[in-house]
Amino acid sequence: MKISGDNPYYYTFSRFCLESFGRRLYRVALDAGFTCPNRDGKAGTGGCIFCSNAGSGEHALKFHGQELTIYDIQPVLGERAKKQAHPGDFIGYFQSFSNTYAPVEKLRALYRSVLANDVFAGISIATRPDCVGRDVLDLFSELKAEFPEKFIWLELGLQTIHKKTAEFINRGYDIDTFEKCVKELKVNGIPVIVHVIIGLPGETEDSVYRTIEYLNGLKIDGIKLHLLHILKDTKLYEMYIAHDNCKPGSEGSSPVIKPMMFEEYTDIVCGCLERLSPEIVVHRLTGDGDNEKLVAPLWSLEKGKVINTIRHKLKERRSGQ
Repeated sequence: MKISGDNPYYYTFSRFCLESFGRRLYRVALDAGFTCPNRDGKAGTGGCIFCSNAGSGEHALKFHGQELTIYDIQPVLGERAKKQAHPGDFIGYFQSFSNTYAPVEKLRALYRSVLANDVFAGISIATRPDCVGRDVLDLFSELKAEFPEKFIWLELGLQTIHKKTAEFINRGYDIDTFEKCVKELKVNGIPVIVHVIIGLPGETEDSVYRTIEYLNGLKIDGIKLHLLHILKDTKLYEMYIAHDNCKPGSEGSSPVIKPMMFEEYTDIVCGCLERLSPEIVVHRLTGDGDNEKLVAPLWSLEKGKVINTIRHKLKERRSGQ
């Protein structure tokens, strides 16, 4: 277990920042107008079934390379960041859709504009493993040399290691593509943060734990655990409202779309943390669904309660990461 002052149960992102940078860092979500190969036909159409038209960037700041000041980013900051953060305490988080899916000239201009800005300590880039080619890896090396005092992290949306689930959610790439990407990023010195969704249709508690154990073996740097949100204007929502037509156990049928219960989710997260390698930084324990689009589970809106319950359960179990 990674013991820390702020939380003795798992290796928190805040503890990692204090150890690595001597201060807290805060994400600034950016929407740079990217799309996704799983939407434009290159890898598929329609996107992942849980992904909204905002590409998980409902609260992101529109960004086209303009120089951002601390006043510009205020609208997308949390209350703690507004009160405590200073220039240099922010991460430029390229969040919406696949943020390496563009010509390298466009990527260079966007990334450089953030890295050259004193407001930001570095950048974190959310993308897909099938959008990280040799040209992108070379760009990362170039930018690391140009901005040695800044960091570059990559976030990959794996969600699950299980082929059947990946096909059902329309992920659009296979596990070999993911593994090859992680290994190439590690060779090139780029830290890797992986997103995992808990509550995917058809998956059991053991399914999730096998995903965690697989990621331990790849020696990833960080993880974000997300609850499956059912949002309006997604394929998942269409399946949810038509769930009476889903007959589990029938040949070729889809699993029933059933929102996860509070106790079930917090129990599984505890189990994930108990299995997670202590060197892996826990960046997130649950996701933030768009309040206006969230259909279920509505208990997820009480994020503080979710996190506090997970910590309380770990304390009761006398366990942790």
